Amino acid sequence: MKKEAKLTEQQLDPAYLKDKQAKPDADTVRPDEKRNSLVARLRKGNRAAAAELVDEYHEQIYLFMRKLGHDRQTSEDLTQESFFNAWHHIGQLRDGKALDSWLYSIAANVSRLYWRKHKHKELVGIEHGDWPAGGSGHNEDIGRYEQLEQLRAAVAKLPVKLNQAVVLHYFQQMTIAKAAEVAGIKEGTFKSRLNRALRALRKNVT
Repeated sequence: MKKEAKLTEQQLDPAYLKDKQAKPDADTVRPDEKRNSLVARLRKGNRAAAAELVDEYHEQIYLFMRKLGHDRQTSEDLTQESFFNAWHHIGQLRDGKALDSWLYSIAANVSRLYWRKHKHKELVGIEHGDWPAGGSGHNEDIGRYEQLEQLRAAVAKLPVKLNQAVVLHYFQQMTIAKAAEVAGIKEGTFKSRLNRALRALRKNVT
């Protein structure tokens, strides 16, 4: 009881309240403020910030690589390479709001360079556990699951550039403008690739 009373008195002290106001909880910090802070620390060469960047985005970039048709080991290697490149080129990033698209641009470029060096390799379809959720598991979802499996196989058979267009716009849910920026091409070119990809998918998915 004495400890609780002492804690309550401390919390009512003006100095304590002022300190709490000056140091808001991490949960109350807005996402854009958090990104700006992270970018600022990264630009100063803060290695703790680099570790925070990896913790925050590793799963997203890894799954992005898997959806782009890389196998598990290659996806892990390319994910690490993406963060390595981000760390060494952080000076190019000026605005924390652009952190997500900038990081995806680096990852997309790392993937493109890989396929350019390994033209003989084929895209790999990812396992269902790595794919976006396909339903709640009820009987009526069986048909949807089967369609998802067909789609998964069809996307894996697309040429690399068309595969990337589908992944960026539909699976990463990026706008045409943002997806084109990440892919490093004009919006018109991206739309053309996306239309070609959709035509190919319609032929292979019933």
